[in-house]
Amino acid sequence: MPRERLSVVVTRRLPEAVETRLSELFDVTLRDDDTPMSRSELVEALQTADVLVPTVTDEIDARVLGQAGPQLRLIASYGAGVDHIDVQTARQRGVLVSNTPGVLTDDTADMAMGLILAVTRRIPEGLALMQKGEWEGWAPTALLGGRVSGRRLGILGMGRIGQAVARRAAAFGMQIHYHNRKRLRPEVERDLEATYWESLDQMVARMDVVSINCPSTPSTFHLMNARRLKLMKPSAVIVNTSRGEVIDENALTRMIRAGDIAGAGLDVYEHGTQVNPRLRELPNVVLLPHMGSATLEGRIEMGEKVIINIKTYEDGHRPPDQVVPAML
Repeated sequence: MPRERLSVVVTRRLPEAVETRLSELFDVTLRDDDTPMSRSELVEALQTADVLVPTVTDEIDARVLGQAGPQLRLIASYGAGVDHIDVQTARQRGVLVSNTPGVLTDDTADMAMGLILAVTRRIPEGLALMQKGEWEGWAPTALLGGRVSGRRLGILGMGRIGQAVARRAAAFGMQIHYHNRKRLRPEVERDLEATYWESLDQMVARMDVVSINCPSTPSTFHLMNARRLKLMKPSAVIVNTSRGEVIDENALTRMIRAGDIAGAGLDVYEHGTQVNPRLRELPNVVLLPHMGSATLEGRIEMGEKVIINIKTYEDGHRPPDQVVPAML
């Protein structure tokens, strides 16, 4: 007799190609609309599914996991970040956790470079002028920004995405600097023409642009706090396509309003969708709705990784992208 298929619950709408393939391989329950599951819906899913496929909008903490059924064996998260999952508690309950690393490197790096250009060249301000029909023609001193060529870029977090940002920025003529938990190998540094700073304080004090590309961990929470933001040059800008919690958002807002920092480009926020309203009012701040990974190609590749992790587990092997607490 054929083996009974795994029961898989998906918490959000995914690209059609991904949903179709999941349906072909597993006994899958798909989401009818694109709203996040409520907490009670999450608990119900954990009580019925062998495998849960959540996204970054689903908070799977110890209390939720404590109500999971004994049949739950794998949380195959659709996304690279896993800070929305209590991995330690899942492990204690015998539940594996996997993610989808590596597929969004280029997409996120593209967005970081886009934000650097948008802030330094004041692109949204020009766009707003045109949309309002208020442009009265070219003027020698109108909307003056600054060229990125020759500027120093300080990258905080030199993993796959940080290195991809470095390569793009170098093509624009920027000077590459970085701070990382571990220094890169000499040959990688030479390839990127990157200068390493052991002291984050010393690096941010000398940069024209700071790009946040590190993961969200207890050690990176408010890594860019009020004291460290104060070290930045008044002419410098900061860009974040990583995790909002890395920057003290209230402190950043105060300093930009006071002219202590020249501007910011943000795709992620400390409190999710609850963006500081004072931040929205600033013309020198570019705010995007977490679009860093928003390409069709990237989202399909994420889905393919989820499927591989589930299928590998079903075949009795360790999911290739299994996450363990020691990795966090």
